[in-house]
Amino acid sequence: MNINPAESTMELTKLSPPQIIFGTELDEKSSSEQFLLSMYNSVQASIFVVDVLEDGDFQYVALNPTHERWIGICSDDLRGKKPEDILSPIDAARVRQHYADCVLFGKTISYEQCLQFQGVLTWWSTTLTPLRDANSRIYRLIGTSSNITPVKQAQEAVELQVERERLLEAIAGRIHQSVELETILHQTTIELRQFLNCDRILIYRFEADGSGVIIAESTVATSEALLGKNITDPCFNSKHPEHYGRGCIQVVEDIYAAALHPSQIDFLASLQIGANVTVPIFKEQNMWGLLIAQHCHESRQWQQTETDLLKQLATQIGIAAGQAELRQQLEDIKGKLESQKQKHKSQLQQVRNFEALVRRMTEQIRDNLDETLVLQTVTQELAELLNLECCQIELYSPCQTLVTIAYEYSINLSQCQGATRQIADCLEVYQPLLQKQPLQFLEIAPAWQPKLLVMSQMACPIFDSQGFLGNLWLRRPSQEGFDEFEIELVQQVANECAIAIRQAQLYQQIQAQVKELENCDRLKNQFLRNLSQELRTPITSISLAVQTLESVLTPPEILEIEIVPQLLQILHNECARESKLINDLLTLTYLEAQPDPPTLIAIDLQSWLHPIVESFRDLTNCQRQQLNLSIARELPLLETDITDMERIITELLNHVCKYTPAGEFVTVSAQLRGDAVELNISNSGLELTSNELSRIFEPFYHLSKHDPWKHSGTGLELALVQKMVRHLGGSIYVESGTGQTTFTIKFPL
Repeated sequence: MNINPAESTMELTKLSPPQIIFGTELDEKSSSEQFLLSMYNSVQASIFVVDVLEDGDFQYVALNPTHERWIGICSDDLRGKKPEDILSPIDAARVRQHYADCVLFGKTISYEQCLQFQGVLTWWSTTLTPLRDANSRIYRLIGTSSNITPVKQAQEAVELQVERERLLEAIAGRIHQSVELETILHQTTIELRQFLNCDRILIYRFEADGSGVIIAESTVATSEALLGKNITDPCFNSKHPEHYGRGCIQVVEDIYAAALHPSQIDFLASLQIGANVTVPIFKEQNMWGLLIAQHCHESRQWQQTETDLLKQLATQIGIAAGQAELRQQLEDIKGKLESQKQKHKSQLQQVRNFEALVRRMTEQIRDNLDETLVLQTVTQELAELLNLECCQIELYSPCQTLVTIAYEYSINLSQCQGATRQIADCLEVYQPLLQKQPLQFLEIAPAWQPKLLVMSQMACPIFDSQGFLGNLWLRRPSQEGFDEFEIELVQQVANECAIAIRQAQLYQQIQAQVKELENCDRLKNQFLRNLSQELRTPITSISLAVQTLESVLTPPEILEIEIVPQLLQILHNECARESKLINDLLTLTYLEAQPDPPTLIAIDLQSWLHPIVESFRDLTNCQRQQLNLSIARELPLLETDITDMERIITELLNHVCKYTPAGEFVTVSAQLRGDAVELNISNSGLELTSNELSRIFEPFYHLSKHDPWKHSGTGLELALVQKMVRHLGGSIYVESGTGQTTFTIKFPL
């Protein structure tokens, strides 16, 4: 309500009866009143007069012709009536309030109101002006009204359009934001019911069997809730699918006045429905459900704009349903991808476990020649890796007519290790295996009766380029067979098993050959011992005979014969040489067999080595050679066998002096090299070829062309030296170059 304080109150002289403004009877008319009458009768505005009674009540006095035409009531019929006599109770209360406000404020007021005349709603813009009498009491109200229904209708249309667009934008926004379909439908029903001002909004989704369920609902408190109920329209199966399938909508303003089937009327009445609008919802080309607006307990005239909005919202709901389905498909795809990811992860872990198993097998095959240890470990680890009840390795007989379970790991099943089977009795099993093809089948474990247990079995052949060796059997308590991935990995394990079995066979063959060679070597050494013993006996006899002969031929007359001493000397020398050869041969044979460990004694090389080297001083002087000895100070004590050590030094000095020309040097030195004592025996004037260096420690090898003194020997000296050095835990090697040859011996401390 607007009050215009600037407008002054009209003060008119109160007309005494029977004078009635805008009436048809006037007894005494002044010229001014005639002017007002002609003006009010001719203006296009609607003018009405209301008397304010003494008790504060209101009653109508008159209408001008314009107002009569607009509201369809004659002024004579209106005169003397109160607002309740011509208006509805609600409209009458509103009008009375405006009249009372005008009297209360005593000013001109303006307002807009919606009134119903003759069943038609119209909007009015009204101005009320109070009239006062001589006592300043407001006794009359002059009202001026303008029919603004077209303006209001246009304004309402704009507001409805804005609200309709807001609804469409809201649902489109939720769809764009990928909001859950349930939330979209719930919000849509609430906002749509508020917009249409109806009693109930339903979203009905079809099921595969032709029935349907209410999946979203918004209803007033006085209406029955239908959310979640399965509802089947009795006429739907015969008529409605065709009707809705063409995209048609059903508009019912009054269920009793519409041309509906009696059973459908009863059905709608049972749900307290007086009027409804049903719009099909399509997802792509298929009908997904229905969008239903309902007015309960009474009829309703549905506007075209309302049905258009329902159609637009049904389209958006169809889009949301399609998007929800796509989102669900995406979630399913994500779930499948995650499942595949987990499966691939599991397979990757299984691959790593298999790789670790194969790597361990390879290491065991490399480090261990025991077939039993490798294959027994394989059966256990393979059973644990593939969740097997049993894992077996069976081996073929040499003629491949019989198989024997050689290795087995079993959890619940009975042990079968050592059991044999004739191949001829199971040709259907062994024919594919002998063709290098893995075999899979299902078997019912009879021991589990009456509860049957289906076992998935697989056999994988074990073979290499030389032939078939056996089969790898796997049993798992499941109806699911072994997949290609598992078969491929088991084949890799079978290949490793073939390597282990073949290597074990080769090792056994090699061991047999080694034993045979050891036996031959033992026989050879025994032969050499026997030969040495046989040779020693006649040599001993010859030596005794020579001594006897020497004693017999000692008379002076015989000694004068010059040839006799020479012959005796030859006999002595050859007997000694033959005796040394036999002793060297026996020592070499002893060292090549399994000699007893040496008796170690700590010696000081500074004092021990000097007398041994000095014993060769006369020989080197006779051969015009220079003998030098160099021993480093503070050498640690050396634990060694004194007898063998003296023999080594003596033999090397004999050899070096034998091959050193006159005027050259023979040098013996000892020093500490790291954690070993190093002895060097060298001579100058001699340089050996690479071939001679490679053969110098061979038995019976002579450097005859380098011997300037034409010494003889057994040819076993350096071979014995090498054997004795190794027996003492040392090493020996020879180097030659720049006119010098050096033997180097190292004994670790």
